[in-house]
Amino acid sequence: MMTPVSSSGRRRIDEIGDESRRRILDAAEELFAERGFERTSFVDIAERSGISRGSIPWHFKNKEGLVMAVVERAVDRFLGPARYDSVPSLSELVHDYATWVRSGNSALMFSVLTEAMNSSGAVHAQYREFLEQRRSGVESWLRAQRPEGVDPAVAAEKERAVAIILTGAVTGIHLQSVVDPDGVDLEEALRSLVTLVGGSVADLWTGSTPDEPPAAKKRGSGSRKRTG
Repeated sequence: MMTPVSSSGRRRIDEIGDESRRRILDAAEELFAERGFERTSFVDIAERSGISRGSIPWHFKNKEGLVMAVVERAVDRFLGPARYDSVPSLSELVHDYATWVRSGNSALMFSVLTEAMNSSGAVHAQYREFLEQRRSGVESWLRAQRPEGVDPAVAAEKERAVAIILTGAVTGIHLQSVVDPDGVDLEEALRSLVTLVGGSVADLWTGSTPDEPPAAKKRGSGSRKRTG
C-alpha cells in the first residue's frame, strides 16, 4: 500500500523539480552560447547542471523542446509582464526586444525552425506553441488598451490580426539581422516599424479595416487637383 504524500511533501517535490528545471536551463543557456546548439549534447548539459541526463527529456521531451524553453525564459526575462508597472508603449516593447536580441542567445529561436516547418511531430508542436504564446502576449497588450464600449468579439478579432502582423514583422526583422547583421540595422528597422504601425494601433478599435485605412479614406474624400 502506498503512503500518501503530505501537502508539505508535495511542495518539496515541486520545489526540487523547479530547481532541477532551472539548473538545466541555466546550463543549457550557457552551453548553447559557448558551443552552439548542434555541438551541445544532453551529456554536456547534465555535467554542467549536475542533473542526471535522464531528467532532461523528462522535463523538456527533446533537445528542441529544451532550446525553445531557453528562448521562452529569455523572452520573459526581457519582455515579461512583471517587468512593467503599467502598459508599455510599442516603442518601449521593441526597444526591450532589441535589448534581448543584443544580449546573446536570441538566434537560438531560429535553430530548429527548419525542422519545425518540415515536421508534424513534437518539434512542430513546440514551435507552434512558442509562436502562439508570442501572439497571445501581443493580444494581451492590446486588450489592456481596449477602450470601453467596443464590441468585445469584433475587438478580439482585430487584436488577433494585429498580433499576427506585429509578431511576424518583429520576427522577420530579427531573422534578417541574424542572417545579415551588416546589412540590417536592427534598432533602426524596429524604430521604423513603430513609426509605420504606431498610428494604426491607435486606430485599431475605431472601425476602420485593413482594406480601408483612415489615411486612404481621407485622400479619397477630397477632390483631385486637375492638371493641364
